[in-house]
Amino acid sequence: MQREALIALARFAKSIGLVVGIQTNGMFPDALAQLIEECLVDKVALDFKSRFEGYSSGAAGNFDFENYERNAKRSFNLCKTAYARDVLREFEVVITIFYENGEYIQKISKMIGNIPLVLQQGEHKILRLAEMPAEMTEGEYWVKKRRMQEEYHPMAIDEIKRIADTLGRKVRIRTRESGEIQYKPGGHA
Repeated sequence: MQREALIALARFAKSIGLVVGIQTNGMFPDALAQLIEECLVDKVALDFKSRFEGYSSGAAGNFDFENYERNAKRSFNLCKTAYARDVLREFEVVITIFYENGEYIQKISKMIGNIPLVLQQGEHKILRLAEMPAEMTEGEYWVKKRRMQEEYHPMAIDEIKRIADTLGRKVRIRTRESGEIQYKPGGHA
């Protein structure tokens, strides 16, 4: 994140009367704290695309994910406090869901309490590497991507609703096909 640029942009936007919202994975709580302290942000969407443990594993190349869980939880607590004090007008937690992260969704839902929760349809992606591996051509890359998308297709809205039912709380569900809907446990949209 380019903290100085973000702060400058938020200051300018606020100076001309605009509402400022950001979507973040929570990796940089100090920048978030500054935005909140200076009243430069109106809405925060804290977006989790993977388990804390996945980010903490260090298996993502050169990026240091060692402190992600701690930083994400610190960012959550900053936003939760600001939201409770009405310093932050809107706050939501967004979980991008995949077939394999059901247990994680339960854990986050419990952790966030009554903070608004969005379950967002996920799509497995092959990361675009800075350099293609010598053993993989561009054509092979696209074939592999297509195969993965067929094998790991995004969850259908009914599958996401079944997950939402296990949470015992109202959520918003976002999918490409249906847009965003309000959903209550037991099948009530």
